[in-house]
This record gives sequence, structure tokens and C-alpha cells, in this order.
Amino acid sequence: MADLPLLSIVTFAPLVGALVIAFAPARWARLLALATALATWLVSLYAVTRFDPALSGFQLVEEVSWIPLFGIEYKLGTDGLALVLVVLTTTLTWISILASFKPIQTRIKEYMVSFLILEVGMVGVFLALDTFLFYIFWEVVLVPMYLIIGIWGGANRIYATIKFVLYTLVGSLLMLVAILATAFAFQEANGGSWVGAFDFEVLRAHAATAGFGDALQMLAFAAFFLAFAIKIPMVPFHTWLPDAHVEAPTAGSVILAGILLKLGGYGFIRYNLALYPDAAQAYAPLIVLLSVIAIIYGAIVAMVQPDLKKLVAYSSVSHMGFVTLGIFIFQPQAMDGAILQMVNHGLITGALFLLVGVIYERTHDRTIAKMGGLAGLTPVYAAVFGFFVFASAGLPGLSGFVGEFLALLGTFVVNPWAAGVAALVMILGAAYLLWMFQRVVFGEPSEFLLGIRSHLSDMTPTEILTLAPLGALVVVFGLFPGILLDLIGGSVTSALDAVGHGSAISVDPLVPAVGLGIVVAAVIVQLANALFGGGGAGEDQPGEAAPEGAS
Repeated sequence: MADLPLLSIVTFAPLVGALVIAFAPARWARLLALATALATWLVSLYAVTRFDPALSGFQLVEEVSWIPLFGIEYKLGTDGLALVLVVLTTTLTWISILASFKPIQTRIKEYMVSFLILEVGMVGVFLALDTFLFYIFWEVVLVPMYLIIGIWGGANRIYATIKFVLYTLVGSLLMLVAILATAFAFQEANGGSWVGAFDFEVLRAHAATAGFGDALQMLAFAAFFLAFAIKIPMVPFHTWLPDAHVEAPTAGSVILAGILLKLGGYGFIRYNLALYPDAAQAYAPLIVLLSVIAIIYGAIVAMVQPDLKKLVAYSSVSHMGFVTLGIFIFQPQAMDGAILQMVNHGLITGALFLLVGVIYERTHDRTIAKMGGLAGLTPVYAAVFGFFVFASAGLPGLSGFVGEFLALLGTFVVNPWAAGVAALVMILGAAYLLWMFQRVVFGEPSEFLLGIRSHLSDMTPTEILTLAPLGALVVVFGLFPGILLDLIGGSVTSALDAVGHGSAISVDPLVPAVGLGIVVAAVIVQLANALFGGGGAGEDQPGEAAPEGAS
């Protein structure tokens, strides 16, 4: 067992399962997909047992020459950060596949194949240690998610998929240019040799010693930043997210919120800080400001949403603001909090989207105003929904509290003003979540619910099974966050050591002032439109979405 290529197995086992499903009868697709996802999950858990948090650097490394002419390799490896996110990915994948059994009734085989290929891309992004290989996996993620939303999504799914693809492609193509520019710069600095030009570990060592030029750092950092900021998504690059969430099938929304958003946070820590430390120091104040804006903006816009799914989507914008805030404060506790927040957000928001899907399957509506009185009709659903709402609001003892608390604690050490504003917005976050919960669950059953009462059943055993593991992890990580902190400790130290070698590059003050002015203007326009403009073009109106699984 010691010689098994564990990381390759975790990465490509879903692809093997997808190929089997492609040639198997359609009636077997669901069970084969679930079996594949569960097997991949078990292998990822075994990889955790083989990982030693006391050791520094990457472990379980697999390295094979791929394109030797340019020094490109097939190289996989993991540290604590990557391993935690891989296990999160494999966990949410099998849960999402199980949750799709009933809602997805058309093109089942194609759906399951798409979902498993999506898992290949997501796991590969976290494990790739060659920048070219990383880019390949990054692009692989785009295609199956495009299909999942575009084929099995809601009424405006085509608009949402095109918007999602265009945003993502703009960022990723610029990132490819930055990857190539960095490789050329390394090759030129090493006497024309391409050996190591795409090797992340070699590039990180070069950045920490000789370093890349100021111009390259500033431009390459900006290109990587744009790709990751769109994915996370940061304000004002977030506008694809609500449309994609609203139109995606439930399982697609779970993966979007639980994993795809984390690709951006992972990229910031892995690439922006390690390869361009001087640029990271120069850009950090602007990114901290954007993070605070995102925290405020997401909370305000979520509060006025009439659609339950869109409210949860905008809450992600606010919650992920704590991630970028914790990363770019460059403080150990804040970085710990940012990584914990990524994991906890995946668990909690993934569960909330599952719960939105549960009620949508029964009502084919997500309008908050129509849902009053669910506690009297579906008491189990109301109790489970309340548990995850309180977790999202940051109730102490549940995992949602720990990540945001550490991020704020670390931020306060460096920037008390930013921490103070973010802490006040946490109150606003609790307000909109509890107000939504009150309107949906309490009071007398609404006329709408009474009209469909005959088929408004409570949660099924399968639905409870999809949520039970997430609830258990929310409690375990809330009471024992050290389980995760021990795993990610080396990754946090490595990231902060890398950026600590940098010193901010001098920039003409006019440049960031103009850029910030443009961003603030864009945010004000978007906020005004969200608060006073009503539904924009292509936005799904509550109650008009097509049934899940539409093709």
C-alpha cells in the first residue's frame, strides 16, 4: 500500500467511473456514480492517514516527465491545505450525487458522467504542483459545470451558463498568459534552461531567493488575482454567481458554493502569495478594502432578496469576504481563520442549498413570502433548516463561528478598523438569516402552502442522509477546530513565510486611486440596482424557474 499512487487514484478514479457509466445501461448510472464517488472519498480519507502534519513541504508526491522540451511535468503533491480541500471535495461530491437521485430524471447517464469529470478537475486543481498541469485541471472544471447548469438548470439556464463561461474564461486566459510569462522569466534567469520553469516548488524557491522582476510580479499577480477573484467571487467580479446559483440544479449549487468558490481562495494562498510576494504586499491594502466591501455588500443585498436561493447565494459573497480578508492581512490567526472559513462555508452553505432544493422539489417555488408556516407542516425540515441557519449566522459551538472569529481576531491585530467594520456586519448577517428563517418557518401556514398541503411531505430518509454528515462535521469542527488547524498549520506557515520575504513594490498613487474609484463606482451601481432596480435582465424571478432536471 505504501507504493500506491494515492493522489493519482483520488484524482482519476472518478474518470474511470465516468467511462464505466458511459458504456453501462442507463438504469445503473445513479448507483455506479454513487459507488465511484464513495470509493474516491474513502481513498481520500486513507490519504489523510498517510499524511504527517509534523513534516514540512509537500507529501505523497508523484512526478513524471510529461513535455521535457519545456520542463512540463505530471506532478502531484499535497500539503495540509490541499488535503483538507480534497476531502471536502470528495465528501460533497458523493452527497451531491445522492441528492440528485430524485430531482434529475432526464439524461441521467450524461449528468452523472459530467459530475464525475467535474470532480476530476476540482481534485486536480488542489493537487497539481506543475503550473501548466494546474491550468489544465482549472479549465477541465469549466466544461462539466457548463453542461450541468446549461442542460439541467432552470428557465434562464442558457443566459446563466454563458455568463459563467465568459467571466471564467476571461480570468483563466489571462492566468495562462501569466503562467507562460513566469516560465519565460525563470528560463531566462537560468541560462535558457526550461527545467523547473513550470514546477511550482522550483518557482516558489526562485521567488524566495532571486525573485521575479517588479513589472512581471505586478502584472502576473493581477492576472492570477483576476482569475481567482472571479471564482471566489469578489465584488465587483461576482455578478455571474447569483444567476449561476439560481439556474443550477441543487447539486450544482452545492458544488458551486462548496468547492468552486474555494478554488479562488486556494489559488490566492498557493500562487499569489508564494510566487509574487512583493506584488502581494503592494496589492494587499486594496484587496483588504475590497474584502470589507464584499462583506458589507453581500449582507445588504442578501437582506432584500425575495428568492430563497438567491439570498443564500449573496450570503456567500459576504462570507467569502472573510476568506480574502484573512488571507491578505498576512497574520497567522487570520490565515487560519480564512482556511477554516473556506471549509466551514463549504459544509454550511452546501447544506443550505440542499435544503432549498428539498422545499423546491415539493413546491416548485422559492419565494420567501410564500413559505410562511413550514414548521407546522414539515417540522423535521424546519428543525434541520434552523440548525444550518444558526451555523451560517456564526453561533458559537458550530463551525461557522470559528473561522470568522479567527479571521477577525487576526485582522484586529493588524487593522482594527477593518476588523471592526467586518464584526459589525456579522450582526447584519445574523439579522438577514434569522429574519428569513422567521418568515419561512414560523407563523400560520401560508395560503400557498395550504393549497399544496396534500403533497407537502416532510424530509425523506435519503434527504436526511445527505445532510447528516454535514451536520455532524459542523458540530465536530465547531467544538474541535484543532483537527483542521493541526493539518493546515504547515501550509499557513509556508504561505506567510513566502510573502514575508517580500516588500511592497512602489506604485504611483494615482494608479490605485483611479482603479479604486472605478471599483467603488461599479459597486455603488450594482448595489443601487439590487436594492431599487428589481430583477435585471436574465434574472430568474421567484416561482418561474423550470423544474429541476429540465433539459
